[in-house]
Amino acid sequence: MKIFLYRIYQWLIFVPLLILSTIWCTLTIIIGSTLGDNKFWGYYPGVIWGRFVCLAALLKVKVKRNNKLDKNQSYVFVANHQGAFDIFLIYGYLGHNFKWLMKQSLKKMPLVGFASSKAGHVFVDQSSRSGIVQTMKNTRETLKDGMSTVVFPEGHRSPDGNIAEFKKGAFQTAMSLKLPIVPITIDGVYKVLPIHSWQMNPSAISLTFHDPIETAGLTNNDLQELIDKVHAVIKSGLNSE
Repeated sequence: MKIFLYRIYQWLIFVPLLILSTIWCTLTIIIGSTLGDNKFWGYYPGVIWGRFVCLAALLKVKVKRNNKLDKNQSYVFVANHQGAFDIFLIYGYLGHNFKWLMKQSLKKMPLVGFASSKAGHVFVDQSSRSGIVQTMKNTRETLKDGMSTVVFPEGHRSPDGNIAEFKKGAFQTAMSLKLPIVPITIDGVYKVLPIHSWQMNPSAISLTFHDPIETAGLTNNDLQELIDKVHAVIKSGLNSE
């Protein structure tokens, strides 16, 4: 009976609220970033949006913070990717100003692409050598003075919560910029909106921040060891179920 009532709630209340809040968020980012500082307007509307969506979805959110993280330090946050609600969880509860490293194709999305551009997110161009060089230059100019980024190195969502292999890009970026990596464990999100389904389930979800891992002084010879270490740390935060 509870699931049936939640299904009604999902389509009659949650989905309209999601649409309206997303339109509000993107328009606020566009207007605010055009008239003011995108460091503020590109971040705080997203915080409100992320928390509101999680609240509207009736999700129980648990955040395990780490007092070793410095608000004034730029980080590369590396997280496992369990589902669509990862985005809302990260926006709402990361607690650290950040910019996404986004696929170039997302720039063409109506409203969202324009808002992302105004917010100062970095679009990754891997179509040519010059595009890669420009992307690294933009990333270097963006990730400083406490501005961080968040990356899902699996590159796709997990259907069952298990972590797939990590791609190298995020780790190469962190090493190139000599930025610490902060592993984040996302847990429970895959149950909220399973892949290939439109039926949501109210669930408990969590965000766990692990100790930062320094990359300064590491070379390409250390790359795989770094990837394996971060993978193991993130996996250690998953519920044994």
